[in-house]
Amino acid sequence: MIRKLLFLLIGLILIPATSWSVELYKNGDASMSVGLWSQVWYQNISDYDHDADGTLDGTLNDFMVRRIYFSVKGSATSDLSFFMHYAGDRIGQDGLDKSGVGLGSGLAVRDAWINYKIHGNDLMVQVGRMYIPFTRNYGTTSTKALLTTELDWGQGGIRSGIFYPSKVGRDDSITLWGNVLDDKLQYRFMVGEGAESATTNPDDELRFAGRLSLNLFDPETSWFNKGTYLGKKKILAIGAGFDCQSDLMLDGKKRNYEAYTADIHLDMPLNENGDLALTAEAAYIKINHSVGSITWTDLKAGGSGDIVEAKAGILLAGKIQPFAHYEKIMPDAHCTDDTNVYGVGCNYYIKGLGNKLTAEWTVIADYKDETVDIITVQLAFGF
Repeated sequence: MIRKLLFLLIGLILIPATSWSVELYKNGDASMSVGLWSQVWYQNISDYDHDADGTLDGTLNDFMVRRIYFSVKGSATSDLSFFMHYAGDRIGQDGLDKSGVGLGSGLAVRDAWINYKIHGNDLMVQVGRMYIPFTRNYGTTSTKALLTTELDWGQGGIRSGIFYPSKVGRDDSITLWGNVLDDKLQYRFMVGEGAESATTNPDDELRFAGRLSLNLFDPETSWFNKGTYLGKKKILAIGAGFDCQSDLMLDGKKRNYEAYTADIHLDMPLNENGDLALTAEAAYIKINHSVGSITWTDLKAGGSGDIVEAKAGILLAGKIQPFAHYEKIMPDAHCTDDTNVYGVGCNYYIKGLGNKLTAEWTVIADYKDETVDIITVQLAFGF
């Protein structure tokens, strides 16, 4: 415990000192810049499964570097650009060590792509490793700009798994995307590898995913959008997406994985200077034959079910943002339990979205008649 606490304190000293973004090169349309951003966490978890036998049996105190991202981005011409994240996730998390993908220990390439504008922002092609254009929460929203402490449960949030095939939420793929109708409508269509192991995908089938987002007020035209705009934009975005991969071996049978989502996001300044603002979001996901299991739920690989989620926060004085969230995971199979995930928390913004303090209390309830409480304290720094 003392060693972990010392590690955290050293990290808090070093991370602000080494958080920076600097342009290394600029010559006409050609440019390159680098940056660094990180989150550190302390978590207290009640009724934790220490021996991984399925029984929730003790308390866990865990310190970790939740994310550390070193980024490189730039352009060769006005139409040709590139982006890369070299990252580590959950460094120091109890019981996790998958260094090959930068989980638990080690660093790995998380995002890496080249983007070419075929017809301005109306039509672009992006090739490399990138977000899967499916949900808003983990398909378009930057993890550096979330409303809540973390992603939704079932998409890697807090301590959960991801139900769709991914490489830590990404896929190696080619995506056509753009912004049309006066930039009010953004479309994305991906062809990717998805589940690619010979045991899971014996026929080497491709994955297909896509998303549409219609903004009724201010547009969102970039690859990454925000989970909250801190009163800087007026957003009402209505989205829908799909994700599928055929003939996967799941739970001992060949099945077609399919998932569909619909969501709505509201960001509304409530006064003229924008230091009072409301953010709210709701989503529904339908899953047929999940590829991955969702932690502490009865939705396992090969199973089907539904997820509904909602979240909201209010910005006060431009600095303080209380928030709440709720999610229900509902497996289709008989004799299974729904799992409810809900929580409350508060963000304190030091400088923009990337530099903040957060505290959150999350409850995972009703799985095998158990309730797990998770308290998370987060410090995020970077540019």
